[in-house]
Amino acid sequence: MPETGGVQSVIGFPTVTDGFAILRLKPWEDRERTQQEIAQELQPKFAAIPGVRAFPSNPPSFGQRATSKPVNFVVMSQASYPEMAAMVEMLMDKLADYPGLQNVDTDLRLNTPELKVRVNRDKLADVGVDVDEVGRTLETMLGGRQVTRFRDSGEQYDVIVQVKRQDRSTPSDIRDIYVRARDGSMVQLANFVEVEESVAPQSLNHFNRLRAVKIEAAIAPGYAMGEVLEHMNQVARDLLPPTVQTDLDGQSREFRDSSGNIYLIFMMALAFIYLVLAAQFESWRSPLIIMFSVPLSMTGALLALWLTGGTLSIYSQIGLITLVGLITKHGILIVEFTNQLRDEGREMMDAVMEACELRLRPILMTTGAMVLGVLPLAYATGAGAESRQQIGWVLVGGLTLGTLLTLFVVPVAYTLIGGKRRKVVTVEEAEAMIAASEAGSGGTAAPVPSAPRNDKLN
Repeated sequence: MPETGGVQSVIGFPTVTDGFAILRLKPWEDRERTQQEIAQELQPKFAAIPGVRAFPSNPPSFGQRATSKPVNFVVMSQASYPEMAAMVEMLMDKLADYPGLQNVDTDLRLNTPELKVRVNRDKLADVGVDVDEVGRTLETMLGGRQVTRFRDSGEQYDVIVQVKRQDRSTPSDIRDIYVRARDGSMVQLANFVEVEESVAPQSLNHFNRLRAVKIEAAIAPGYAMGEVLEHMNQVARDLLPPTVQTDLDGQSREFRDSSGNIYLIFMMALAFIYLVLAAQFESWRSPLIIMFSVPLSMTGALLALWLTGGTLSIYSQIGLITLVGLITKHGILIVEFTNQLRDEGREMMDAVMEACELRLRPILMTTGAMVLGVLPLAYATGAGAESRQQIGWVLVGGLTLGTLLTLFVVPVAYTLIGGKRRKVVTVEEAEAMIAASEAGSGGTAAPVPSAPRNDKLN
């Protein structure tokens, strides 16, 4: 491949039947294709290699192991591992028909050779051999046992008892081992043991204290992680018995937790902004009118995300939280100027219309400045461009459509729930009112302290 900068291969890790190769790509300026495009080209080529299950995998973005995959679906049960292998195999066959998943694999592999030694306890009792003596003898002769240490020239050495390698290379060698009976005689194990060859899992994995099998997969282009996980949960509910539990791990678990917390964070952001506006306006109604612009901007953000092929990821969620604080500026301009006009004695409808007319230009200038400021994020290229593009398109779509709808919805909302306001009079008006009152009663008007002409009195 012309984009190849180097290859490093590791064989026999993490288990003897596994291996991986790290493909280092050339810098961005020296190649035209992205990492995802290269992996998509390698997918059918790796699948055509006979004798192995090979697939390309893009490294994760949040600090997980380079070999980890975005989808980690855990199947848990108290059944035996062979029974779980049958259930997982059935589940993987069903998931193979779903185009949203790629490189589906499992960590349960029943291909490790195992020898089962079955002891006839009746025969052992007849010859006077204890069962623990048989186990200790097998452990010593096959696995090795440290019996003592000795020193020579200041160096200390461990003495390990074990038969030679050529005498423990085949299963039949177990029958040739002798054990000592109670009377001191040596008895051959072939008289009371049976050796059975079988296979066992490479590792006995557990999750939440239950036997577990992990299904790993990559997400196909054009599919979101939430959509893929929902399909896997639905297939598991349809195929697996009720005694089987499912859970998530790795990036899938982080996605589920972050998706659940985004609603709480979003509500906290709305509540915080509402309380700050309520303190500034000294009113509960004005901030409520301003907050009508938030759901309008969310519509534009999600629409832009859908049109550009984005998903509701951690990056787009950050953009949505930022959008809440940006879009409220337009409502603040309209509501604040409307309140000032009504304080001068203007009628509600006239005040709203004049405020929208006079504040249209500042609102459009503010929106234009913010949209132009985030356009470099939306059209970002190079390393990490996918994350910046998600944030940029959320802000561009939310500010553009949210601003257009805000110009119509906020004035309507103000006329419906704006409420009444007390009229504010100037110092000159207050002096004239006092003088008229005193003249009508025949008294003398008290002097009013002079004040700037723009001062107002409630």
